[in-house]
Amino acid sequence: MSRDWVRLGHAIEAARDAKGMTQVALAEAADVSESTVQNLESGKARVRQPPSVKKVEAALGWAPGSADAVLAGGEPTPTTPELPLGTSAAGDQPGLPLRIIQELSDGPLLDTTVLPLSGDSRMVIVVKGTPDASPEQIRRDLIAWAKAQSVLQNLDHGSESSDSAN
Repeated sequence: MSRDWVRLGHAIEAARDAKGMTQVALAEAADVSESTVQNLESGKARVRQPPSVKKVEAALGWAPGSADAVLAGGEPTPTTPELPLGTSAAGDQPGLPLRIIQELSDGPLLDTTVLPLSGDSRMVIVVKGTPDASPEQIRRDLIAWAKAQSVLQNLDHGSESSDSAN
């Protein structure tokens, strides 16, 4: 049985792109060199699978053996089941709107928080930076987020005091 190294290269590149990662970011996450990622994505045929494939597999969130599956013509298996775009764990209920999915895929993740609301409901906040932001811009964005977070926390405390007054 032949192994399709070009297919694996395309799968790695597609998974990396889907996660919004550069080759450098993937290399850092996998603890391999950038040239290793470039070589794997090039699809160059090999006699045996290099150990770096397992590291890249893990950094992409693929279950062990996923690279072998792709080499054999199959698909990688995520370590945690991923839902199709626009669906939720409930199956028939809609998931995140495509606009939100797109926003989540653009730019670096700066921070997240979950704020409790009334009862069991909660608000999830994801703070994203702009793609290719400079360290100075990211610093300014984080300062702005810290100010916004303070306002949100004060709103939450304000609702508790008005709830207890009623």
